[in-house]
Amino acid sequence: MITSKELRQKWISFYEEKGHVNIGAVSLIGDGTTGVMFNVAGMQPLMPYLLGQKHPAGTRLCNVQGCVRTVDIDSVGDATHFTFFEMMGNWSLGDYFKAEKTKWTFELLTEGFGLDKDKICSTVFEGNESAPRDEETAVYLKELGIRPENIYYLPKSDNWWELEGTVGTPCGPDNEWFYPRHDQPCGPNCGVTCGCGRYVEIGNDVYMQYRKTQTGYEPLANKNVDTGFGLDRMLVFLNGLDDGYKTDLFLPVIEKLEALSGKSYDDDPDARKAMRIIADHTRTAVMLIGDQNGIVPSNTGAGYILRRLLRRAIRYTRQLGVATSAMDEAAKIFIEDIYDEAYPLLVEKEEYILSELDKESEKFEAMLVQGIKEFEKCISSIVRKNEFMAKSNPDYQKETTIAGKAAFRLYDTYGFPVELTVEMAEERGYTVDMEGFEASFKEHQEISKAQGTFKGGLANHEQATTYLHTATHLLQAALRQVLSPDICQKGSNITEERLRFDFNFPRPMTAEEIKEVETLVNEKIKEDIPVVMKEMTYEEAKEEGFTGLFANKYGETVRTYAIGEFSKEMCGGPHAEHTGQLGTFKIQKEQSSAAGIRRIKAVLQ
Repeated sequence: MITSKELRQKWISFYEEKGHVNIGAVSLIGDGTTGVMFNVAGMQPLMPYLLGQKHPAGTRLCNVQGCVRTVDIDSVGDATHFTFFEMMGNWSLGDYFKAEKTKWTFELLTEGFGLDKDKICSTVFEGNESAPRDEETAVYLKELGIRPENIYYLPKSDNWWELEGTVGTPCGPDNEWFYPRHDQPCGPNCGVTCGCGRYVEIGNDVYMQYRKTQTGYEPLANKNVDTGFGLDRMLVFLNGLDDGYKTDLFLPVIEKLEALSGKSYDDDPDARKAMRIIADHTRTAVMLIGDQNGIVPSNTGAGYILRRLLRRAIRYTRQLGVATSAMDEAAKIFIEDIYDEAYPLLVEKEEYILSELDKESEKFEAMLVQGIKEFEKCISSIVRKNEFMAKSNPDYQKETTIAGKAAFRLYDTYGFPVELTVEMAEERGYTVDMEGFEASFKEHQEISKAQGTFKGGLANHEQATTYLHTATHLLQAALRQVLSPDICQKGSNITEERLRFDFNFPRPMTAEEIKEVETLVNEKIKEDIPVVMKEMTYEEAKEEGFTGLFANKYGETVRTYAIGEFSKEMCGGPHAEHTGQLGTFKIQKEQSSAAGIRRIKAVLQ
């Protein structure tokens, strides 16, 4: 058996011997430059360098990068889906290309992992109107000794790599490597394309020759190589398993859940599904909370995805018949035993991670009890209606849909996530009227706006709100200086009377901290600093130290507002011309807004 720790080290050592530099992993949380919430691929943080920017570590790089993909949340529970996973990668930035890469991958698979070259299969791009057939790679594969009948030419859907939904990103044909799980073909034409499950994809070499444009593709100035081998998948394959939850990345947690529940993972299908969901979602939550740019559960953005993961896991602890503290037990194993070497920051943040898990568990448990009762009332109402109608009309078609208004009431009144309503409904043979839910949601938003809930932070562009908006820039800069440089805006609402500013911070501010922030803001007001606006590209703004929430919020050209060197932000405005116009800044209240989120209400006098 090869362990996850041994596999990580084997990968890094192999490529370091080939002249690569281990650049380590970056944050799981997307920084906005690629338009996605989480890092979803090992190459994603390297996009600027794949497009031509010089990397400080050189042209040959390698690492093991954590990734989070949540589009398949509902699929987690089977043997192969995970929301967090690791990609073992190596890159050539305009250095070597197809000849060297095919040779090294072949060497690692055969000499490093002991695979039989006669069983290795490979797929290459068959070509289309946008790019030619990849005969070059096929020739190198044959020269290495791979049998011609084991080389498959496949279409773009199979052998072309690009980040969907993005423009300006590198892309190109890929060379995928396959190996049979066993020697029993399903028929005379059994191969990587037959779909019988005999062959497993073990890795992928992408040859980034092109840049994606609005209308197609254009050649890159420098040809790059991007290799991605899934550590979780490779671990399953190399250990001869067919269940991803039987590797050492999960098995200790599964064994703990078996002990706590008294149920068997192997013998009880319902318990097996619950254990997989609890294990996977807890692992991802640990990684997101314990990340260098860690997040906490909330009702928006990445925080909402985290909340959804945790609440789904909590529901399955109830189904498994264990206390929600089982998540703490699982989290401790991930932190202390499984990922202690690869992610030492988790160990440093263990107490904080467990605290956030407990907060969310307590909050959701109380809501879940009432929400489930209301959900059951919805089902009972449909059942009663069906029984009544069937008595008077034998041909009556039973109702199997939960009304959109009912689903929205669960969401709005009881905090019940609509995804959970859908999932529970499916388990009972029902569907949810999502169009009706969206209509109710939209109606609620319109009513809220009419009652004075302002979108985008500003109620209007009057002088008072303009000055208060400028004050939020000073407030955020002061919070970063007094509390932590990691402080960032999580929400804002400004009327003519006051500002409301939400920010990430794990505890209440002390009276001394509040006073220090208030004093610092007023000092900058008294200095009467000019507020300087300049337009530049997003990348230029980042290089000059301007901060902003997400790149896709601003567009290619951004407005930057500098208040000396004290505050530098990308923003749409409007702003005061100089800080002396603002008056006196006064914090009226500092309170909790959500888990890990604090709220300040302040005025200008």
